[in-house]
Amino acid sequence: MSIVGPLDKQLPVPLYHQLHSVLKAEIEAGKWRPGEQIPTESNLSEAFGVSKITVRQALERLVELGYIRKEQGRGTFVSERKFDEGPRKLTSFTEEMKAHGLPAASRVLGQAVEAADARVAAALRLSPGSPVLVLRRLRLAGGQPLTFQVANLPADLVPGLEIDGRSSLYDVLQSRYHLYAARAKETYVAATADTSVTKLLGIRVGAPVFKAERISFLPNEKPFEFVLSTIRGDRYSIVLDLVKEGADKRTLELQSGKS
Repeated sequence: MSIVGPLDKQLPVPLYHQLHSVLKAEIEAGKWRPGEQIPTESNLSEAFGVSKITVRQALERLVELGYIRKEQGRGTFVSERKFDEGPRKLTSFTEEMKAHGLPAASRVLGQAVEAADARVAAALRLSPGSPVLVLRRLRLAGGQPLTFQVANLPADLVPGLEIDGRSSLYDVLQSRYHLYAARAKETYVAATADTSVTKLLGIRVGAPVFKAERISFLPNEKPFEFVLSTIRGDRYSIVLDLVKEGADKRTLELQSGKS
């Protein structure tokens, strides 16, 4: 087992933090690939000359960050990488996954014109009961489920719209209906998975997820899309690029799966 190190016990930085940083760097460098088992606590303790308690603290931090997962009776394994990034433009899910070097795909679970409930109507500035096209899709990255999305669009804006698993919704909206997203407002809430999504996303009941709402606006500020998403928390991060007031201006934005 060849691992970068050793740790510096003279530094004021706690040993568990040093170890967590070393292991994190090794995972990011590809020393252990997703699904691969990492050395045991005993092996790590011996390799770095630290106690098992220190090793356990470092591993717990990596679990919290989503780099590894512990399987009772089996060991500790590298998790599938999360999708995180800093400031970026409003893009489609397909473009976003392409930036990560992964093929994007969608599985259409249903599409139909339905009556808007109060929540959807308020988001799209419609009267309750107005017809909206409801598109339910499972979004996949690299062949694995990442997000369950329900997109709602005013039916009068998209007459005859049909989407298949190969099409980008935004591409179709632009090319066929001349609808262009100028901006979007998104809200994220940490939650746990319930039985309605666990089978679709391949996760257990109670697993961490993000519940997201997005309202997309046309250049004239008219809302034309309201999307409700459930996103796997073990494969997705929100990254905020913060800057102190008075410093060089930078963008504050967060990462998400788009249509």
